[in-house]
Amino acid sequence: MDSFEPDDNGATNGNGAQEALPPPPPVIPPDVVPVCAGPEQRPEPVKKKVVRVPIARRGLGSKGQKITLLTNHFKVMVTNVEGHFFHYSVSLSYEDGRPVDGKGVGRRVIDRVQETYDTELAGKDFAYDGEKSLFTVGPLPRNKLEFTVVLEDIQSNRCTYRNNGNRSPDGQGSPNESDRKRMRRPYQSKTFKVEISFAAKIPMQAIANALRGQESENSQEALRVLDIILRQHAAKQGCLLVRQSFFHNDPRNFADVGGGVLGCRGFHSSFRTTQGGLSLNIDVSTTMIIQPGPVVDFLIANQNVRDPFSLDWSKAKRMLKNLRIKTSPANTEYKITGLSEKPCKEQTFTLKQRNGKDVDGDNTIEVTVYDYFVNHRGIELRYSADLPCINVGKPKRPTYFPLELCSLVSLQRYTKALSTLQRSSLVEKSRQKPNERMKVLSDALKSNNYDSEPMLRSCGISISTSFSQVEGRVLPAPRLKVGNGEDFFPRNGRWNFNNKKLAQPTKIQRWAVVNFSARCDTQGLVRDLIKCGELKGILIDPPFDVFQENPQNRRAPPVVRVEKMFEEIQSKLPGAPQFLLCLLPERKNSDLYGPWKRKNLAELGVVTQCMAPTRVNDQYLTNVLLKINAKLGGLNSLLAVEHTPSIPVVSKAPTIILGMDVSHGSPGQSDMPSIAAVVSSRQWPLISKYRASVRTQSPKVEMIDSLFKQVSETEDDGIVRELLLDFYTSSGKRKPDQIIIFRDGVSESQFNQVLNIELDQIIEACKFLDEKWCPKFVVIVAQKNHHTKFFQQGSPDNVPPGTIIDNKICHPRNNDFYLCAHAGMIGTTRPTHYHVLLDDVGFSSDDLQELVHSLSYVYQRSTTAISVVAPICYAHLAATQIGQFVKFEDMSETSSSHGGLTSVGAVPVPQLPRLQENVCNSMFFC
Repeated sequence: MDSFEPDDNGATNGNGAQEALPPPPPVIPPDVVPVCAGPEQRPEPVKKKVVRVPIARRGLGSKGQKITLLTNHFKVMVTNVEGHFFHYSVSLSYEDGRPVDGKGVGRRVIDRVQETYDTELAGKDFAYDGEKSLFTVGPLPRNKLEFTVVLEDIQSNRCTYRNNGNRSPDGQGSPNESDRKRMRRPYQSKTFKVEISFAAKIPMQAIANALRGQESENSQEALRVLDIILRQHAAKQGCLLVRQSFFHNDPRNFADVGGGVLGCRGFHSSFRTTQGGLSLNIDVSTTMIIQPGPVVDFLIANQNVRDPFSLDWSKAKRMLKNLRIKTSPANTEYKITGLSEKPCKEQTFTLKQRNGKDVDGDNTIEVTVYDYFVNHRGIELRYSADLPCINVGKPKRPTYFPLELCSLVSLQRYTKALSTLQRSSLVEKSRQKPNERMKVLSDALKSNNYDSEPMLRSCGISISTSFSQVEGRVLPAPRLKVGNGEDFFPRNGRWNFNNKKLAQPTKIQRWAVVNFSARCDTQGLVRDLIKCGELKGILIDPPFDVFQENPQNRRAPPVVRVEKMFEEIQSKLPGAPQFLLCLLPERKNSDLYGPWKRKNLAELGVVTQCMAPTRVNDQYLTNVLLKINAKLGGLNSLLAVEHTPSIPVVSKAPTIILGMDVSHGSPGQSDMPSIAAVVSSRQWPLISKYRASVRTQSPKVEMIDSLFKQVSETEDDGIVRELLLDFYTSSGKRKPDQIIIFRDGVSESQFNQVLNIELDQIIEACKFLDEKWCPKFVVIVAQKNHHTKFFQQGSPDNVPPGTIIDNKICHPRNNDFYLCAHAGMIGTTRPTHYHVLLDDVGFSSDDLQELVHSLSYVYQRSTTAISVVAPICYAHLAATQIGQFVKFEDMSETSSSHGGLTSVGAVPVPQLPRLQENVCNSMFFC
């Protein structure tokens, strides 16, 4: 039969043959209980870690007086949301297959590809990022395209002498007639191979989706393409590009800040999705550039000397390396590779003669660089004879030019750290009042003429020229409490202690004065300080002693001066002082500050206050006393709602507030460890008192890696455990039910790391203390490094303190808001942009915004509202000030007595000497 249907006794196989069935299983008695299969038979499913993402906005705030403002966001209209951006990867190589790695070459090569192969590219416009990504609107004719282009080589096409005797050092670009005849290839060139391969397709619809709060990778990529179009638009105008900022070569935008460095004003521009739609954010931006012009003028300014004969040439060599110059008279460009070892009149090279040979039949002679330019080229040299030459050649084939024939090209970035004087000069010269900034931004938008950009036109993008209007609210200043139970309200974000006593003054009994300043009436200063302290409620006993520095030690290195002073202090004081007042010889940047602070804080645990005894008056002494009182555990003022206590949410359950920040070494100090600092509130229900914990970590690493640090089964040496235990002991043996974390210094791209790496460490630290303890968390990021500004229409003044904006220009989905808590007295106010990433507690928008606003009024060393919450300001101070006195070079010797070196990855990181407990508990970083 044809069917495969089995009968009662067997089954058929595929060939129709019958197969025997296995016997039926035995009958299971009704009283048998089934046994669960073992783990070896059914493994437990692995729990997938839940990845936290920033929470959505739960609502808008409503408290405060409404105010209409303008902002530097310009509305963008998009009409072509049906098209696609096509992403192509770009591979550039030389003729021999070597990859192209030089900066700036890529744009020239791609421009040449467009010029040469316009027809093969179907006339498409490119948005090129200068490296490996290229974007078009719509596809190119094929998914893979290969081209060959030829460019004049920047270095090799110069008609220059290299030390092989066959070229003369007469500059670049335009060789003179005799040189043209002598050179076989007067214009050398390089051939490049270009490969453009399809990588991805990005729907423009993703932009519309982002505006509805449906952000995706595509929407971020689409906005990135729009930003690349803006960068390319600026690059075509010859601008210096620094991320999303661009700088024109216009001397009107340059400001001399000293040391041969100029502040260069430019503009930041970036597209952003907001509640009000797509907008273009334009703001003034500043970068530092090398002073263009004669190299010798730059060096004299940089080293602050009178003439070129006083220059330190080893410093000059380091400063000039890799800078670009133009040489005269040919006005051609090179990159500096070094300096000659000998002066111009002694530095020789082999010159190939045009006619005749010497007695040995050789047609070359040895001449000095000076002799060649003066006698063979007829160029007058006024001062170069006794100075080194600029070398623009390779190590084995140097090419020399006299110093006075070399000028630095404009728009070359200066990336080293600025001095204190340079920084203050930059701040002063780059200030702009609100109405002035608005005019500059309006003019910039018009002059950039984005409507002429073909790629923006093909995207259907048009940009409004009017500042966007937003609705803000002005929150009232919180009521403060000072001494004798007195209440008062700050005015315009400011207050003073005239005729007022401090809320919790300390008593200073065991203290001494240390004087490193040669010009100071210490007796008069001590008398005035005691008198001023009495008016503020601080009882100050006469100092045990005033230690004057021995004049013989003033020329010694700073560390030696500090050690000598402490030898004298320890020989005379009967015990450890409660406090040391240190008088420094300079007002700013004294080289004694670092060694002094380190000796006190890390080694001895002595609270210290430094001051420069110049222009001392009552206000100055009051400010010093505010810092001293806070360091010794007192409170200058506090919020009235702390005293009651009646802070919404925070006063109802034990709450600890953390401020977290990381400070990195100055530019160029790649081996300097980063300093991570976390501060925590103490003595709940107070939110005005903080203590700090500080650690070193790998250079330039932003994520804090020592929040939880298990060193054994029972021991955690991390930052958070230290702070939680302090909160427990200072808050009546209460564990916090709520942990509010303020994080500074991270960008949007790092939000997920804060939520899923740093927060996990904090949770682990809590579980390590008590497995059953489950506090609720709030995570808020504060950003100052952004380009959003607010203006009062028709008013020259800054927005009033307490101005908050949580609509229209904020994120379409995420919970963020802008707050100008402080009174902008100079320039244009920069708001702080707060991002609420997590809220397990369930704050209302009004309660959370009021808490953030109030935390801007509890900074103990100030009598003004500050621009960012106090815990972040304290963390920033702790990190930067500890970084000032922790030197990488000598960390190894101090860390050897504190556990040696730790290693994160392949980078050895010296451990920070542990700060003394009494110092940690005070606000030592004020």
